[in-house]
Amino acid sequence: MIPYSELILRLLLAALLGSAIGLERERLLWAAGLRTHMLVCTGSCLIMIVSAFGFSDILGTADVQLDPSRIAAQVVSGIGFLGAGAILLRGDIVRGLTTAASVWAVAGIGLAVGGGLYAAAVSATVIILIILAGIKPLEEKFKTRRNNTWVLMLSVKHGQMSMDLLQQTIKSRTSYVRQFIVQPTDKPEIDQVTIVLTRISRLIALEIVAQLKNLSCVIDVKENN
Repeated sequence: MIPYSELILRLLLAALLGSAIGLERERLLWAAGLRTHMLVCTGSCLIMIVSAFGFSDILGTADVQLDPSRIAAQVVSGIGFLGAGAILLRGDIVRGLTTAASVWAVAGIGLAVGGGLYAAAVSATVIILIILAGIKPLEEKFKTRRNNTWVLMLSVKHGQMSMDLLQQTIKSRTSYVRQFIVQPTDKPEIDQVTIVLTRISRLIALEIVAQLKNLSCVIDVKENN
């Protein structure tokens, strides 16, 4: 059995490391924030301590074998239920996956501290903070490029523009079309068509614009991205 001072030190260190990651989530106003991460990390540390040292008094008893990893191993699978609660599905957008992953990672940090692997726990905390805070701007940059939206405003001859014609014109690139709206204008012979393209690169969007301008029914195309 390790000294009581060592037990308390491990629990406090686990709470501290958990708070470091929890603060990063807290600033983004996620439900799983500071207190949640501190509780998960401290609880995992306690479970690891119990798993490793909680049954030392029965060692040597006949027919009793100790597996120090038995209880601690349940944290790895059990924490998934808590992490699932942080995941939200709004329409076709999934949110909270990163927070769920951080809760799961914090549990691992708590297990490492409980097992006395201080260097691994501190290193993992630093790496996780870099992933959550440092790499996020880079991720947002690529996400912005990937989710670029273009709005095309077409002036077309009345009744001559349809979704079928659009599909025949741009073919497989129809998958980029988010909205297709045909509206009458003040001039009865002209319709206004709004086409919203999402998750599209500038090059492909410009190629679609060129294809639409070649249609005989299209009078004018204005683009806004």
